[in-house]
Amino acid sequence: MQTVTMNDGHQIPAMGYGVFMMSSDEVREHLPQALETGYRHIDTANAYFNEVSVGEVIRSCGTPREELFVTTKLFPQSYPYDQCKKDIDATLERLGLDYVDLLLFHQPYGEYASGWKAMEEAVAEGKVRSIGLSNFPVHKIAEIMEVATVKPAVLQVEINPYWNQHALKDELAKMGLGDITLEGWYPLGHGDEGLLAEPVFTELAKKYGKTPAQIILRWSVQEGNVVFPKTLNPEHMRQNIDIFDFELTSDEMAQVNALPQHAYYDVPEEPPAFVLATNDYSRQA
Repeated sequence: MQTVTMNDGHQIPAMGYGVFMMSSDEVREHLPQALETGYRHIDTANAYFNEVSVGEVIRSCGTPREELFVTTKLFPQSYPYDQCKKDIDATLERLGLDYVDLLLFHQPYGEYASGWKAMEEAVAEGKVRSIGLSNFPVHKIAEIMEVATVKPAVLQVEINPYWNQHALKDELAKMGLGDITLEGWYPLGHGDEGLLAEPVFTELAKKYGKTPAQIILRWSVQEGNVVFPKTLNPEHMRQNIDIFDFELTSDEMAQVNALPQHAYYDVPEEPPAFVLATNDYSRQA
């Protein structure tokens, strides 16, 4: 497993196992399979309602805590400073952990500038090792940078060959965040068979003896991104992590980056209704 060194000096595994839209029972069944396969990076969130089961697996899996990289995320209801302090503690309690390796603000709405101070204090207190953002556009990141004394280490956004985020990386570099680590959701295009069938991927798959999905994941890792291909299939888990024994050439990388660009999902400027809902995260099976 390769790692990426973040701008705060901590290392993050380049491949993670995400538990988005997994029930607690699915987490208990499939997260151990992922850990047995070799995954050491787990990505969850308050709003996934499965932190309790993630914590159970971490404590029972036999893998030392220091060998795991655990990410979770706070929803906008947790952003106001005082609430953020409380909800960080509540998150750790649900997970049953003394600290998390990475804590993100999940959605770009609400009082994120206020809450960033609480995130920084959590780092100082040893409750969180690295902090970052998810789905935030550049102009809202700029608002946080106006009050930040600790830069975001990570930005989690959609990244795939149809949306390579080169323009975003350029904008981030202009504002002094060229060293931020990008994590990609929808790395395989949200199950888009058309993406997997692109000739560049079918041809490279034949050349390297890999699947088109493995070629795509290898491309993203070589771009410097961290990826979370979601699967409940143990064979797909094995295939997804089996991308560190070959390397695409610069010409092949350029072929992938020449694909037409379009996002699968546009993060709206105004908060959708589901973001404004107040969730009771204690209600987890």
